Formats: sequence, C-alpha cells, structure tokens
Amino acid sequence: MEFPVGLKYTKDHEWIELGANVAKVGVTAYAVEQLGDIVHVDLPKVGDTFDAGAAFGTIESTKTVSDLYMPIAGKVLEVNKAAIDQPESLQNDPYVKGWLVKLEVKGAVDAASLLDAKAYESFVADGSN
Repeated sequence: MEFPVGLKYTKDHEWIELGANVAKVGVTAYAVEQLGDIVHVDLPKVGDTFDAGAAFGTIESTKTVSDLYMPIAGKVLEVNKAAIDQPESLQNDPYVKGWLVKLEVKGAVDAASLLDAKAYESFVADGSN
C-alpha cells in the first residue's frame, strides 16, 4: 500500500498536501481499501469554512457511510467534481486525481496532530485503528 512521503496524514485516514496558503485534502489508500466499492461522496460547497477535526462530508461504500474530517482549519476554495461524479475513481488514484477539496489555510497548522508517511504506515500496521 502506498503512502506518499510528501503528504501528511491523520488518524482518521485523511491525507493533506500543505502548500504556502493552499492545501489539498483527500482520503488515504488504506481508507479506500477498507471501504471497498465507493458509491457516493458528499462534499461541502466552495466558501464553506471548517475547524480542524470538523466533519466536512461523507464517503459511502457498499459496506458503510463514513464521515470525512478536516485535518486543518480552512475555507474551501475548490471541490473535486470528478470525485463526486465518479466516486469509484478514488479507488484508482486516491492521492493525485482523488483529492477531495482544496483549502485556504486559516491560522497556524497544528503539525503535532498530523503524521508523516512512516508514522501513518506504522499506525495502520498496528491495526488498533
């Protein structure tokens, strides 16, 4: 399973790519694998703002519906329409084409709440999540 090194991860199985003022958020390959066949993604509207840890949408598979949690505080700048129109595409490419939202970063990022690729890999390998 792939966990790109340039990304940060949450224990809720979201990934984030931090830029200077803009961040991309998606779900990890581990989450996609656990969910199985993804059939629906519900995402916020452009302009919506969220605190770190807030639910910002849902992802539905043939097994379950799971909340998506915002890794950092921010304002939604863009939503990946392809993920909404073709949710199954997340299974093929959760990290590049499978981003969910782009955010304008608000305030300081709590780096302590984010995991690097190695720490996330250990976290999912532990199996207690």
